[in-house]
Amino acid sequence: MCGIYASIGLPPDPDRIDRVAHRGPDGRGWDTFKSPAGPVCLGHRRLAIIDLSTAGVQPMADRSGRYHLVYNGEIYNYRELRAELTARGEIFATETDSEVLLRAFICWGRGALTKLRGMFAFVIYDRQTHTVFAARDRFGIKPVYLAATSRTVAFASEIKQLLGLPGVSGRLNRDLAFDYLTAGMQDHTSGTMYEGITQLRPGELATVVIGTAAVKVELAHWYRPSDHASSLAGSAAADDVRARLEDSVRLHLRSDVAIGSCLSGGLDSSAIVGLVRAELPDTELRTVSACYAGESVDERRYVDAVSSFNRTRATIVTPRAEDLFDQVRTITWHQDEPFGSTSIYAQWCVFAAAREAGVKVMLDGQGADETFAGYHTAFAYDLASHIRRGKWLKALAAVRDRSRVHGASVNDQLARAAMPLAPAWLRPRLRSLHRRRASGDWINPGFRAANRNRDPMEVAAQAAGVGLARNVDSLCVAMTFSSNLQMLLHWEDRNSMAHGIEARVPFLDHPLVELALSLAANEKIEGATTKNVLRRAVVDRLPALVRDRQDKIGFATPEASWMKGPLRPLIADGVASTLRNYPDLFDRSALQRRLDQTLSGAQPADSSLWRVVNFGLWGEIFKVGV
Repeated sequence: MCGIYASIGLPPDPDRIDRVAHRGPDGRGWDTFKSPAGPVCLGHRRLAIIDLSTAGVQPMADRSGRYHLVYNGEIYNYRELRAELTARGEIFATETDSEVLLRAFICWGRGALTKLRGMFAFVIYDRQTHTVFAARDRFGIKPVYLAATSRTVAFASEIKQLLGLPGVSGRLNRDLAFDYLTAGMQDHTSGTMYEGITQLRPGELATVVIGTAAVKVELAHWYRPSDHASSLAGSAAADDVRARLEDSVRLHLRSDVAIGSCLSGGLDSSAIVGLVRAELPDTELRTVSACYAGESVDERRYVDAVSSFNRTRATIVTPRAEDLFDQVRTITWHQDEPFGSTSIYAQWCVFAAAREAGVKVMLDGQGADETFAGYHTAFAYDLASHIRRGKWLKALAAVRDRSRVHGASVNDQLARAAMPLAPAWLRPRLRSLHRRRASGDWINPGFRAANRNRDPMEVAAQAAGVGLARNVDSLCVAMTFSSNLQMLLHWEDRNSMAHGIEARVPFLDHPLVELALSLAANEKIEGATTKNVLRRAVVDRLPALVRDRQDKIGFATPEASWMKGPLRPLIADGVASTLRNYPDLFDRSALQRRLDQTLSGAQPADSSLWRVVNFGLWGEIFKVGV
């Protein structure tokens, strides 16, 4: 895992790569080349994971000196690709996956992308044709940001590297601010919270043709989700999921440094730990978990069960609200954009503990909830499908089971199913009403009126090229490519990289993802049980306590109690500061009323106040103007 920077037509500025020194503490590289449009600069900060020698230093050039690469990520099947390229006569000088990527692109062009299994963001400069190629992996695990004018282009791993460049005003992207504040959505389009800075979408390729009069950027998708439906069911489906997950974990263990695993105590991270133990039965396995004694979000008993079952060397951290108060500015600076929940702080603490323990690579369970329908919100889409098809007995049984297991009332379940059942023209209006109830009247009427026709979910679906979710199948695709997963990957990348750690996500190996998205809905949800096929696939690698649990927490924090206690001054002062800096976005009296009611306990605490506070803090740190 590394940090990259590339610019065309801009004055050489090595500070652009040094701003992300935390992403690559093991090495630094910078090269400048001449082109018809002016300097072409390539910068790299290295986190050494494969081939720790200086042979892996970047920018990396081929033997002819024509092609130059800066790259962030891991190509997990690099050994197999290296063997295939060697059979074609290619000669390698290093043991790195970086060189395999460069030779693959030279031999196969953009066709090489379909051969890659891994997470990646890279830029390649062809000095002969004066062409730059930049690509992002299938699911957006690794970031690529872009700032372009008619004569200049720059790519980077983090937004902060592009601030201050021509065409980047540093002003607020008001559309995306609206989506974040009202719906808690980020990374659902190619836009960012800054005017003039965009990002490559998952599976997108940018080609930059350098001319004397202009620099032209062309964007194209090299990967899109398939709508193929699998005929696998029952034990055959579980067996295939198990085989692909085992293969993914095996590949994700390729490393020349110590590997550990994040462990929340939930099904996904516990399954990863179990499969790693099966693959490495005699190796010390380090896990890091966040727990909170006496809190409703505490998962210590599940963590202990998994650790005992797999004989792990467990590290337990207990994030404290008082420490969040001290660290929130640092975390926000690393995140580049405001983040919508204090759960990001829990993950921050996990990676900090991993670094202290000397672990350089951490596996995580990110991606399973989106591809295997692990969120309880999927119940509404499953119920809607039964109703739509007239499966009334199935619908009634599902409502009964979810009421018994999860305590969901019949009225609430039917109300939630109304959204996927509604016709396309009505759904934006329903979502608008829901957001209005969630955000109350604390959004400035003028700001709301300017966005009255903006539906963040519809915007996300259009940006990702997927339709609005109407059933479990389409919900999984939407969550993977246009909503939940993209935010989670952003937060995990910044949290891990802030501590010089490579985070790996075995559930996002594309053969496994494509299988998961193709399976029938009943393989994912059955009655009150989520991720049905995944539970069956890993049944022998989980203690019964985890295998059978039906609740869902994740790396959460006791945010509600924190806000009424230790975080109370931060929330109160933060709201006041946000109102001073962005008065035209909020209704002052309404927001103050919501704050008072929440802190007094008259109204349940939710994440909306945190979003307001962190939005204002972010704007202050990065001097974001309106």
